[in-house]
Amino acid sequence: MKVYTKTGDKGKTSLFGGKRVLKNDLQIESYGNLDELNSWIGMLRDSTTDVAEKKFIIRIQENLFTIGSYLATDPAKKKKLSLPVISDAWITDLEKEMDAMDENLAPMQFFVLPGGHIAVSHCHVARTVCRRAERSIVALQSEDEDIEFAKRYINRLSDYLFVLSRKWAIDFDAQEIPWKPQK
Repeated sequence: MKVYTKTGDKGKTSLFGGKRVLKNDLQIESYGNLDELNSWIGMLRDSTTDVAEKKFIIRIQENLFTIGSYLATDPAKKKKLSLPVISDAWITDLEKEMDAMDENLAPMQFFVLPGGHIAVSHCHVARTVCRRAERSIVALQSEDEDIEFAKRYINRLSDYLFVLSRKWAIDFDAQEIPWKPQK
């Protein structure tokens, strides 16, 4: 099977279930943002040597693929198709990881400028891409419970990425530079 099909040459693509939509359709934009986010998360996975951290990041990537499969599915056919299972435990896992990292972090007293180490910078880029993905999912304006789950998970994931950036600032001995507004 070839990678190219030429079926998208006129600006349309297919949702899972067969429905053809424009490539700038909000549904396509939403799972496209998740795909970009997943690539940045892969960059984070490659930035750590901590085995447990790597495993957790791989789980996040798998979760993003699952959420993407829901976003890529024709809503009219969702009940007829066999989709992977999503779980509220994924959100709980993110919260537990954040709580564990937070125990070793100084309380937030100021906004920090993104950067200080390449891995920390990658966390911040992933966080901002995550926020964009969240905005596009919110824009779908669906009462679909799967999309409601996606909104909650992606919101929590952006928090996780921020906490991870702070943890990595310590791990990689990077300076957190506070933002000090000019007065």
